[in-house]
Amino acid sequence: MVVSPRGLRFRGRVMPCVLGRGGVAHAKREGDGATPAGMHRIVSVLYRPDRVAPPCDWAMPLRRADLWSDDPADPGYNGPVRAPHPFSHEALWRADPLYDVILVTDWNLAPARPGRGSAIFMHRWRRGGYPTAGCVALAPRDLGWIAARLAPGARLCVP
Repeated sequence: MVVSPRGLRFRGRVMPCVLGRGGVAHAKREGDGATPAGMHRIVSVLYRPDRVAPPCDWAMPLRRADLWSDDPADPGYNGPVRAPHPFSHEALWRADPLYDVILVTDWNLAPARPGRGSAIFMHRWRRGGYPTAGCVALAPRDLGWIAARLAPGARLCVP
């Protein structure tokens, strides 16, 4: 998958996508709202089993207690954690449909460097043209199409 000014290209299709409100960053920092430049592996697929069917055979269901740590002081920084959690975090089980399907990238994982940025996902957009906090977002139909055809180790290229 490659992000370009025309959209996200995958398997011969170009789909509109949105990036972070901070543009593309070559030196990503926590809270800058930027999408990190580079080649990012898709390491897992998460989904809301009460709303959607598994988008691929290697998808893992989300639970109500699933969170993602975004606090650089947290020993679990930039990784999945369970509620209750005393550090700052983002809820993955949301009232809106943004995270019904999440493609998790390897951005700043294993080991996570505090402050370098967390939770760079591919997920559903709020609406076309509305930027994210740093993730790559697509129309629900396009995200589902990609997730159904994704193989473990697929890569997202953000030039």
